[in-house]
Amino acid sequence: MEQHIEAAKRRSKLEQLIEIEGFKSEEALLAAVITDSVSPAICMNDGCDYTAEMEPDQDRGWCEACGTNSVASALILAGII
Repeated sequence: MEQHIEAAKRRSKLEQLIEIEGFKSEEALLAAVITDSVSPAICMNDGCDYTAEMEPDQDRGWCEACGTNSVASALILAGII
């Protein structure tokens, strides 16, 4: 059950990141960042929508808003990495 909640949260945060970054779809975002050295990333904490550019494999980046290691890249959220 916890894994399902985590998957739903990852999907929700990815959709939020797509909207914040101005992409029309997940595919458009992934096409833009798949070969780049940085990726859009978003804080995974509830109620926080802090975004930053991070390494594509980042799953515990620093959130300047929350002060926690809770930022994950779009490629992590999409399950590419």
